[in-house]
Amino acid sequence: MSYSLPAPFDVKLMNVTATVLFVGVAALGLAAVSWWALRHPAFNIGRIVVEGELVHNNTVTLRANVAPVLTGNFFTVDLKAAKAAFEQVPWVREAQVRRDYPNSLRVILHEHVAEAFWGPDSGTGLVNSFGEVFEANLGELDRDGLPRLQGPEDSAPQMLQMYRLLVPALGPLDVEIDGLTLNARGSWQLRLANDAQIELGGGSVEAVLQRVQRFVRTLPQITTQYKRKADAIESADLRYEDGYALRLRGVTTGTAKAPAAVRPRR
Repeated sequence: MSYSLPAPFDVKLMNVTATVLFVGVAALGLAAVSWWALRHPAFNIGRIVVEGELVHNNTVTLRANVAPVLTGNFFTVDLKAAKAAFEQVPWVREAQVRRDYPNSLRVILHEHVAEAFWGPDSGTGLVNSFGEVFEANLGELDRDGLPRLQGPEDSAPQMLQMYRLLVPALGPLDVEIDGLTLNARGSWQLRLANDAQIELGGGSVEAVLQRVQRFVRTLPQITTQYKRKADAIESADLRYEDGYALRLRGVTTGTAKAPAAVRPRR
């Protein structure tokens, strides 16, 4: 049987000291390399690659607007701050930013798609295809004939949904929707492109659509009787249980000041 003697204390101390020194030197070497890499000009952000379907922005103006606020190099740039900077650019809804070795940033942008104006006629708010309100230069709109939605704060998604349902429902009238309003009591009002005002009333979406569909389905009975078309509508009130009140341009019914209550044939 053989026995191994424990190493003397001074040998143990030398081994520990050597290990500590090795680890320390390695750490210092790693720190030096990191310091060099973080500061070497080769890793400065030299290129910003912008991708996405851009309508209201271009890569030149985007770089000019965002590059001055970016700090650090390829390794130290704050991607969250870069994302926020791109999303502050007008018309940009969402930005995805990632590093592209060795000295580039790759950015994928998604712009707002305007579906409607928002708020009063003097406002510059717009509603995008997600029902989100945003501000932009109205002179840069690429679409004509957008409707105007007006309603309580945070009601834009609900209003955009209602507008999208009303467009096909009113399609047979061949008159475009110019504006849609939701008041604080939950009652809806329509303004058509011919300036006709239509009271839709409140209630569930289904109840409102049923009143509109009844109106569209039966209106030809009245317009044909008076030899008019749908664009002759001046105003209508659909809040009646079994009918609606209607005023046609150039037609007097009862008195010249009051529209007629109509109970159309079913």
